[in-house]
Amino acid sequence: MNDFVGTGTLVRLALRRDRLLIPIWILVFVMSAAGSAKASISLYSDHHALVAAARTSNASPALVSLYGRIFDETSLGEVSLFKLTAFGAVLVGLLAGMLVVRHTRTEEENGRLEMLSAGVLGRYAALASALILSGGTVIVLGLVTALALMGSGLDATGSFAFGLMWAAAGLAFAGVGAVTAQVTESARAANGLTAVVLGVSYVLRAIGDSSADGSTRWVSWLSPIGWAQQVRAFAGNRFVVLLVPLAFLGVLVVAAVALIRRRDLGAGLVRPRPGPARASAALRSPLALAWRLHRGALYGWGFAFLLLGLLVGNIASNVDGFVTSDSAKEMVQKLGGVQGITDAFLATEMGMVGLLASAFGIQAAMRLRSEETALRAEPLLATGVTRAQWLASHVLMALLGTGVLILVAGLGSGISSGASLGNMGHQVPRMLAAAAVQLPAIWLVTALVVILFGLAPKLVAGGWVLYGVFLLIGQFGELFNLPQWMINLSPYGHTPRLPGGDFSVTPVLWLTAIAAALTIAGFATFRRRDIG
Repeated sequence: MNDFVGTGTLVRLALRRDRLLIPIWILVFVMSAAGSAKASISLYSDHHALVAAARTSNASPALVSLYGRIFDETSLGEVSLFKLTAFGAVLVGLLAGMLVVRHTRTEEENGRLEMLSAGVLGRYAALASALILSGGTVIVLGLVTALALMGSGLDATGSFAFGLMWAAAGLAFAGVGAVTAQVTESARAANGLTAVVLGVSYVLRAIGDSSADGSTRWVSWLSPIGWAQQVRAFAGNRFVVLLVPLAFLGVLVVAAVALIRRRDLGAGLVRPRPGPARASAALRSPLALAWRLHRGALYGWGFAFLLLGLLVGNIASNVDGFVTSDSAKEMVQKLGGVQGITDAFLATEMGMVGLLASAFGIQAAMRLRSEETALRAEPLLATGVTRAQWLASHVLMALLGTGVLILVAGLGSGISSGASLGNMGHQVPRMLAAAAVQLPAIWLVTALVVILFGLAPKLVAGGWVLYGVFLLIGQFGELFNLPQWMINLSPYGHTPRLPGGDFSVTPVLWLTAIAAALTIAGFATFRRRDIG
């Protein structure tokens, strides 16, 4: 039998399953790039302000580490999109890798691939279909992004270089996902390994970019994120560099195929370590078990949020030099909704940190569904554990976990910005408050996943779709002149803009009340449905 037979059928099945998820996330990336370009064209209408902003960015080690170096300080396109070059490549890579894991290891873990393999299905069909889906998604994403950038007023060559750069980064990490899906028996662990590779790649890129004397810039070439950056969209447009991630993809696909031949269906190369026959006292409650399941992810996310907060706080001390023209300062103040440029920057960045924390809440709440489909929930509920206790343990980890993450980021930002500005005792409480007001919106989005799990568990992945929609209308609604009623649908748009802005307790209470009502409704609907 042909080892690839059935690939087309699996591709069509995957497209049907992700018919909402993929278009929404393509739209999120496209509008992010187009919105950034459109805003920057208005911000930097003055050439001297453009060059001054680029030089300020390159002179800041924190900015260079976080976003990368601007290669052409006179290029409007590069200055407009430098925040989305390396950081955007990471997010596209994460999307591509998770799509591959979703349609390979997740299918094996849930038993669906074994059922399909009982028919006419080749050994490599699942991997081939996942790579076709993931690769096609990032290629379409890159091409549509290029067209959107051209429509925003940027030149065609640079626009296509930027779009293909994103696509190439996605293809590289689709290959990473293909390999990690063969290593472990758990889709969650495979996604975690992919995220680790992404993190290491980003750190290598940061080490190379932040070299003051250029002695370690070669380190960037060890990173797929560095390869994407070296395409230098709008600053030379080195299309030949795109061959490097494509060659990397080819090597990883060959490796993944070889690994498939060395393992059984459903198994991984690394066998899970068996635990003790009897649980310790620390594991004899639903909450203790939930903590054990979520703690690894929470540790990793917490470390990343601490670093992010420290970087944001350090950058804040240089933001006055980054926006030099009056129009640029006015725009930043408008985005932050506050009077001071530094406070406006911190308020805007803390809103972005809140968006990232929501992703952890969604992921943690969706663990409920993965535990159910993997048949681990039913044996637990056959004991003295009630449905409410089991559900509450995971929901509590999602809600408290997001709280810990956002407060850690606020603490890091307060310490860093306070040390730079010379007023740490004043800045730390302000940034903790700015972080805390993000929580009601984060909890509301998490609660939406909880009610989907209780009401329609097969649609629980819709939490990511809703997240993408809220991100779009909340971040780009005003920029693209969407009607106000539509902008108001995003919970993030009702969060007070702190530090420095006016605080109103009414939206905070409303968001918290809605989140509580959705969570209670999720508990009620879960109690009335069947498990499985």
